[in-house]
Amino acid sequence: MFWFLLIALVVVVAAVTLAVAGGGDRGVLPEAAPERMAWPLPAGRPVVRADVEALRLPLALRGYRMAETDDALDRLGAELAERDARIAELEAALAGAQAAAIGVRGLLDKETRGPEGREEGAS
Repeated sequence: MFWFLLIALVVVVAAVTLAVAGGGDRGVLPEAAPERMAWPLPAGRPVVRADVEALRLPLALRGYRMAETDDALDRLGAELAERDARIAELEAALAGAQAAAIGVRGLLDKETRGPEGREEGAS
């Protein structure tokens, strides 16, 4: 009985070893595809709030996958910087337009008052 159990144990260990190692003619197991973002950020248009809310970064053994997390954060940072620059540009243009409007209004007021500072036509 002892020899039977010993032979059975050797057969089981050999079968498990072959199964784990690839088992002869089956070859080597293919590399597992790395986990990717299911809903990546859109490439053809600016990122909107819904894109950020739907963003789910892929997990790795000890947290998030660093490369894809860095890519997503770099993209968001670049778009925010671009929007900040555009907002500053528009605010500067608005301030210039307001200053020009105030200047034109001042000239019109000066013309209606005449050279002496009184309104023309009033005696």
